Amino acid sequence: MGEQAVTGAGGVPAPERTPDATGEDAAATAGGATAPGPTSAGMTADGTPSAPADVSGAGMSADATPAAPAAAPAAPGARERTSDITAGPGGVMTDEAGVVTGELTLRTEYADGQVTLRVQYKDADEWYAVTGGRVPLADPAALDAVHTVAVALLNRPEG
Repeated sequence: MGEQAVTGAGGVPAPERTPDATGEDAAATAGGATAPGPTSAGMTADGTPSAPADVSGAGMSADATPAAPAAAPAAPGARERTSDITAGPGGVMTDEAGVVTGELTLRTEYADGQVTLRVQYKDADEWYAVTGGRVPLADPAALDAVHTVAVALLNRPEG
């Protein structure tokens, strides 16, 4: 593999440096000092920084200051979606009851910036948290999409 020249601003060769294995460079920037060079992980072409990009609804942004998470609904559980599903051969793993199988109801809840998946045996009273089914959700408007994906993954009426 051949060598490549690394250039700084204006096409001037960048000074040679060895990797910081001791953490001294990081320590030198602590306490308010700034590190040289760009502070974003964005890519540039011909030395011109790209414009910030926002990926709305995904809770992501590129080279932009992330927006504050959307406010949670006033009442916990105020936003939820439910669907009847049939668990596949392996069932659905839950925190409280282990694997549950058969005819289930899936509920996707949004509260306090989090989405939580819960299942219950159809027409039962007890709900069980789906193992690994709790994640941050920046935009409550994405609840429908999350629920649709969860139904697609967990509903296996044909086995």
